[in-house]
Amino acid sequence: MIRHAFIRFALMLVLLVPAAAARAQTAAPPIPAEPKAILESLERAFVSVAERVMPAVVHIDATPKDSERPAQPRGPREGRDPRERMNPRERQEFERRFREFFGEDFERFFRQGPAPRREARSQGSGVIVDKSGVILTNNHLIENAGEIEVRLSDQRKFKAKVAGRDPKTDLAVLKIEGEGEFPVADLGDSDQLRIGQWAIAVGNPFGLDRTVTVGIISATGRRKLDLTTYESFIQTDAAINPGNSGGPLVNLDGKVVGINTAIVSVGQGIGFAIPVNMARRVLPQLLATGRVTRGWLGVRIQALTEELAPSFGAKENEGVLVSDVMPGSPAEAGGLKSGDVILDFGGQRTAEVPDLQRIVADAEPGKPSRVTILREGKRQTLEIKIGEMPADEPVLASRGTERWGLTVQPITPELARQFKLPANEGVLVSEVEENSPAARAGIRAGDAIVEVNRRRVRDLRSFEEALGRAERDAVLLFVQREGRSQYVVLKSEPPAR
Repeated sequence: MIRHAFIRFALMLVLLVPAAAARAQTAAPPIPAEPKAILESLERAFVSVAERVMPAVVHIDATPKDSERPAQPRGPREGRDPRERMNPRERQEFERRFREFFGEDFERFFRQGPAPRREARSQGSGVIVDKSGVILTNNHLIENAGEIEVRLSDQRKFKAKVAGRDPKTDLAVLKIEGEGEFPVADLGDSDQLRIGQWAIAVGNPFGLDRTVTVGIISATGRRKLDLTTYESFIQTDAAINPGNSGGPLVNLDGKVVGINTAIVSVGQGIGFAIPVNMARRVLPQLLATGRVTRGWLGVRIQALTEELAPSFGAKENEGVLVSDVMPGSPAEAGGLKSGDVILDFGGQRTAEVPDLQRIVADAEPGKPSRVTILREGKRQTLEIKIGEMPADEPVLASRGTERWGLTVQPITPELARQFKLPANEGVLVSEVEENSPAARAGIRAGDAIVEVNRRRVRDLRSFEEALGRAERDAVLLFVQREGRSQYVVLKSEPPAR
């Protein structure tokens, strides 16, 4: 009985399922005419933008100068694992110290395969902004270039030369060495961007010419990314990949609103572009003189945090704290002192460090500016005549490392040669205090610190930021000395006796 009932149920399913599917298929309504028209209109807009902009987007192939060509790859861990040069006793003591700091995970810091080989060529994108062949792109693509070739969308190839570059915004201008007029992309107004607007990225990711991706403007005014000195990035989820750098970010009108420059490698849908209005400001100077003239104050500044603010009679983010004043600088001549809080500069509020950096940089050298400060809890107004930022801006030696007993400074090419350092990156130890953690770890004046807790150090700023993220009791440093490299651990407390 049960078996017969089951058979009848199965037969009903066999008959009913196809019938239900057929009804669902016939019942599916067509797309209404109005929504379909909207989608087709948007589709036509994307196609129109691509057709309008792609002819002005170029593929850039930059070959480094002979002196910048990379060496052959090193063997596994060569020059990276200091234990290779130690005798058994030294190795045992070294590993004991590291185990105290990292526990059993310490070995992962030394499991290095062959050092990655840098590409002999730098490839990216650019956009033509003048019919004479003027190209906007990223500085990091061409800063060490000896020869540059650009390829247009019609496959024509030309040599190009650097007309000017600005590392502080990561912008550069190239000039095509060729006759005739070239296709041009129109520049828009990045100050009018709104979050949620369509964004279209055009470039040559991974060498795939004339690639178009679509997304939205995710955010504007992004700062504190440690990508450039002057930051106010556009964030977008339009796909930006290696090779897109230097290419345009455009709106639905086909106008350039940004120059693509960076991606977040650990995430998806997070890319950044330099606002085109920032490029507009530097473009004339780069074409005229090859460099950008900026205002210069000559101070070291820091954020006014919740912890610091009460000590200076201020509120959190009310202004920017002056931590040091450079001797002979416009700031010193104008009466600024360490401990002053700059509230506004030239009538513009300076709530954060990037605000003051941008305002001073845009100020006209030689022109006096009224500066409102907070000194010992009282407001004062100073008049400071802004100077011109030197080509190689002087940087105060960092003394934000008293806890560890060392002072560092930037590495110039001359210092790199003097101390036989393999690169200009990192920071140079200029002073080590006696009986300090740095002295106990064997750090000497003339050493170069290139990593802090496995974080790469490029300059003073990245050194201090990496040190700020470090543990309070111990820090791992990777140090170069006269062509040799080694890891050392700084400990805040002296060893127990």
